[in-house]
Formats: sequence, structure tokens, C-alpha cells
Amino acid sequence: MNDLMFSRLRQLKLSGFIKTVEARNEQAIKEQMSYMEFLELLLSDEFSNRKDNGNKKRMQKAKFPQIKTLEEYQFNQQPSINKRFIYNLATCEFVRKKENVAFIGPPGTGKTHLGIALGVKAISQGYNVLFTTINHMLEDLYLSRADNSFSQRLKYYTNPDLLILDELGLKKLNQNSVDDFYEIVSRRYEKGSIIITSNKVFDEWGRIFYDPVLATAILDRFIHHCHFVVIKGESYRMKQSKESLKAISSKVQENE
Repeated sequence: MNDLMFSRLRQLKLSGFIKTVEARNEQAIKEQMSYMEFLELLLSDEFSNRKDNGNKKRMQKAKFPQIKTLEEYQFNQQPSINKRFIYNLATCEFVRKKENVAFIGPPGTGKTHLGIALGVKAISQGYNVLFTTINHMLEDLYLSRADNSFSQRLKYYTNPDLLILDELGLKKLNQNSVDDFYEIVSRRYEKGSIIITSNKVFDEWGRIFYDPVLATAILDRFIHHCHFVVIKGESYRMKQSKESLKAISSKVQENE
């Protein structure tokens, strides 16, 4: 590839072409491809490159604390979960329909894992995703009022196709927090999907919110188009801790 061709491909932002054109040219000569077949290969490379770059950018913007996948989730440890239902959610049809998902269960049962895994699936299908804890989001919105950036921060949480809100119920929300939470839910209602994880059963959600009127308004909008996944199993972390303690105890007994 000469300098002029390289320069023009860069100007056209065809980085996929640049990466593969020389290898594809050799392949085309060896396999005696037609011009159209050669062009089709290059277009496929460019498309794949742009898709990969888009996924990488969306993954960075999602702010996941770590990457989790459905394939890593140990469904055999949580028999209360309908695996087929989870994989149906993983088609991201709920995102297309602007529906919501709630994962409810004790700490350590993989609620956050499942939320992130669905977010990763959504990104692979071209959706924009944002992960945050509810407390972090509400604190961010509260602080943004001080520098008049509230509207900008509100858009940050309302624009993504899928917003994942982790840890509802760890703290009760005050009036300002409830007001801001209502703004998020109401603006996303039938316009974008929300995943919420919580260790509180749904009947207790209303007590989390300071204002009973706003609590009703928030819950009414969220559950209108919502899929509930209730997990009743034992905590992974507790189970691993018990196994570790058991192993240590066995070693101690062996050494005595």
C-alpha cells in the first residue's frame, strides 16, 4: 500500500481497510478473486472493525465495576432462578421494548452479576448502557446542583438505552434523593430500560422512599413494564467462606 492510498484511507476513516488490505490483496491474488469479491472482503473487515470499536467504547462508557457474563453465572447454585427466562432476557428484547427488570434477593446471590451480564449482552447488540449504584447516582445529582450542572447530569442518566441501578434499599432516601429518583424514573418511563437490584422484597420498596406519594409514582412507573426475578438461594460469599473455614479446620486437625 503506497503513501497516497494510506493517506486517503485515513482521511476516510477506513481503519478496517488499513488493517487488512495488504493481507486481503495477497489472498485475492492467490485465490484469483474478482474485484467485487475482494471489495466484499474489505467491506466485511471494515464493518467488523467498526463494530468492535463501537463495543469497546460502549463498554468503557458503561462504567461496569467488573465484567460479568451469563456463562460465568452458576445457575446450579441458585435453583430458584429460571435459567431459560434469564436467557430470554439476554436477547435484550426488553431493551428494545423499553421495559424494566428487577433482581431481588439476599446479598451475595448474584444480582449484580446478572445485571452486569445483561448489560454486556445489550452492548454487544449496539445499545448504550450505564451502570451505577443508586446511592452514587443520587449523590452525583445532589452535588450537581451546586455547580448548576444538574440538567447535564440528569441527561447522563436518562440518555442510555439501559440504566443499571445497583443496591436499592441499602439506605433510606431523603426528600431530595426521592425527588431526583423520581425524575430519573419518570423521564425514562417508556423511553429507556432500567435494571434495579435490591436485597429488599418488593413489598418493602415503598418504605425506602421518604415521600409516600412519590414512592407510589416511582413504583407505578417502574413496575408497569417490568420483569421480576426473585432469588431465594444462599449467598455465594457465605458459602465460599464456610468452605474456606471448613478447609482450614481440616488442615488444623491434620496438623494436631
